[in-house]
Amino acid sequence: MELGVSCMIPAVVTALESPKRASERSVSARAGEISREDEAFLEEIERACFRFFWEQSSPRTGLVKDRSLAGGDDSRQVGSIAATGFGLTALSIADHRGFVSRSQARDRALLTLKFLSDSFPHERGFFYHFIDIESGARVWKCELSSIDTAILLCGVLTCAEHFRDAEIQRYAARIFDRVDWRWMLNGGGTLSQGWKPESGFLKSRWDTYSELMMLYLLGLGSSTYPLPDATWDAWRRPMFEYQGIRYIKGAAPLFVNQYSHAWFDFRGKRDRYADYFENSVAATRAHRLFCLSLHSKFPDYSEDLWGITASDSAHGYVAWGGPPPEGPIDGTVVPSAPGGSLPFLPSDTLRVLRTIRSRYGDKAWKRYGFVDAFNPLSGWFDADAIGIDMGITLLMAENIRTGFVWQTFMRSTIAQRGMARAGFRCIKS
Repeated sequence: MELGVSCMIPAVVTALESPKRASERSVSARAGEISREDEAFLEEIERACFRFFWEQSSPRTGLVKDRSLAGGDDSRQVGSIAATGFGLTALSIADHRGFVSRSQARDRALLTLKFLSDSFPHERGFFYHFIDIESGARVWKCELSSIDTAILLCGVLTCAEHFRDAEIQRYAARIFDRVDWRWMLNGGGTLSQGWKPESGFLKSRWDTYSELMMLYLLGLGSSTYPLPDATWDAWRRPMFEYQGIRYIKGAAPLFVNQYSHAWFDFRGKRDRYADYFENSVAATRAHRLFCLSLHSKFPDYSEDLWGITASDSAHGYVAWGGPPPEGPIDGTVVPSAPGGSLPFLPSDTLRVLRTIRSRYGDKAWKRYGFVDAFNPLSGWFDADAIGIDMGITLLMAENIRTGFVWQTFMRSTIAQRGMARAGFRCIKS
């Protein structure tokens, strides 16, 4: 059985919802419920985020920088394959929206895919996490990353489905089909988080709920080196409860509830364990309440301003959030926390993003949109924009408006096959 592009979204009580929760179902499950003012604001956000991917990528290779000065004019050359995956999807959105001409978007996508296919270093189809954008060479002795390769592949497949160009599709197939998912199992039941030529496979595995769903679904969808069906059941789904909200949660920041959802359309579908879209709605609601609970300690957190996820801080990059509290929370606000959760709590997240834009002006909003993070209590505002945070905001802004990324990506037989093999089915009303 293969799933269609989308399923109807019925008003049902799932295994993860109370009757009260079902009666409060967010507008995120229904399209077309944002105002004209919201549309204009989201358009502004998308244009700014896309500008990052267009300007901060190599015209020679198409590889995208890991980060840049938020105002542009950045000379760094370190890129990331995850940012490049978001960037490939951004090219599809830009063509759809008319941010650049179709020929410009198509040519950049083709250039990138050709480099990834023919010139970019890889091992069994997997790519190094951080790379030089001009040569593709590995930097910092980083790992061959399974999850970042998955993010890249999502962008590759989106381009193949959107442009419907024979050359793009040929390169996309070559890039995807050579990925040896079984090798990354390293003899276990779950995927390794990566590999290094100096020391072999990393000890850490993708064995607990996180952003891992895209990784397994792509592997299950492969026709060349497919993962066994049992791998979908092999990772843990621990239950967590906060202020009466019960949901599946791993020990990780909010972004883990966003990334797989940027491409895979889980709306109105479930496997035998959960409705993962509603699970992310619940996780976002709990995170919002958690931030509000910190108001007495950090008075900047309010209904108008909340959101913490892995980001820059005044003291370096930090993986923080909650509930329960994770990391040295200090009142910092991370715009990609609400930005990447737009489809889950539309009105609440838009309220926060509007507050940041209007209250903090050009301190928090630069050429590429929101700075990565800022702290209103200390007066610290990040100088940088980070590719993956720009990316998740851009994709989710487009998904809440039209569902374009979901609709495009889910046309892929790879995505459909992966979800079917994982046991997803449409929820019946």
